[in-house]
Amino acid sequence: MSKIIKFYSQNDEYGEFSNFAAYPIVLKKKKWPTSEHYFQAQKFKDVQHQEQIRKANSPMLAARLGRDRKKKQRKDWESVKVNIMYDAVLAKFSQHEDLKQLLLTTGDAMLIEHTSNDSYWGDGGHGRGRNMLGQILMRIREVFKEE
Repeated sequence: MSKIIKFYSQNDEYGEFSNFAAYPIVLKKKKWPTSEHYFQAQKFKDVQHQEQIRKANSPMLAARLGRDRKKKQRKDWESVKVNIMYDAVLAKFSQHEDLKQLLLTTGDAMLIEHTSNDSYWGDGGHGRGRNMLGQILMRIREVFKEE
């Protein structure tokens, strides 16, 4: 891998890779405004809270609701969150042909969510974060290449 592509804000180049980007997905027989809405809602078993998150009028509000620690988070969250993110991102890029093509145009570039806000899903801003969202995008790109 030679080329590095950094993304974060939906308004920047490759902003489509952000979970806040306005690409609705259909998962679990429901339409979600963004992959962020879906991901945040899956933290909870409480269907009413899931619906509140699904209907949030912005991905920022969905994220805030998903981080509400007054609500009881599902016990297995830490062990399932990566698979849930994978499912959300796969749905997004499978259900929007333009996104799939954009992802494929990145070739074998290293995809990095560049943000100081997150050292797990992103690079932590210093490059030492886990970059799990970037890892998932690269895995999905490989799946698409094999199709």
